Amino acid sequence: MLNLDNLKKQAKLLVRWHREGNYSVGGRIRSLPRYRNLTDVEALALKFPLSEAQEIIALDAGYKSWAELKAALLTSPKSTRPSASAPVLTSAKPVIFVSNVQASAAFFRDKLGFAIDFLHGHPPFYGSVSRGGACLHLRFVHEPVFAPGIQEKEGLLSAFLDVENIKGLFAEYKAAGVNFLQPLRKEPWGGSAFIVLDPDGNWVCFAG
Repeated sequence: MLNLDNLKKQAKLLVRWHREGNYSVGGRIRSLPRYRNLTDVEALALKFPLSEAQEIIALDAGYKSWAELKAALLTSPKSTRPSASAPVLTSAKPVIFVSNVQASAAFFRDKLGFAIDFLHGHPPFYGSVSRGGACLHLRFVHEPVFAPGIQEKEGLLSAFLDVENIKGLFAEYKAAGVNFLQPLRKEPWGGSAFIVLDPDGNWVCFAG
């Protein structure tokens, strides 16, 4: 659950990173129109007030402005926090290693129907894509992570995504000309699954 104090700290951290010349903030601050067409170097050369950092945090949380986010949090009912002795895991984000983050993000957007959440760096070296409740992170690597032939030998998946209406998604991807390593089939565990190959040859499994 969103916490206003934590969000304020995140905004201050963005300002500090910008002040220190941290290039990782470039992708995030370009979500504001003022910075949209600037390189990281140009964006870091401009003044970056706390109010703009707060606007970015609000956009990341799905709100149009910091004021709207603040109002929503102040009027939302208070929830009972889990005790310190009972941590709760809320989500997992597989990291897929790619040779070109921007091209990979475009593949997930144009072929697989994902939205690009953010791209860090200029050119990007890290990014995030999501569709529904699924989120994947993309990380640039200079060389292939897997030894030749090991994926086929061991059946190594880079990501496993649960799907509702797996037949509908397979039909959508088939119409889009997606490259399948494995078409939709019934699996021994009772569900159905298909495997997509991304531009780097990573195996992305969709199952339902």
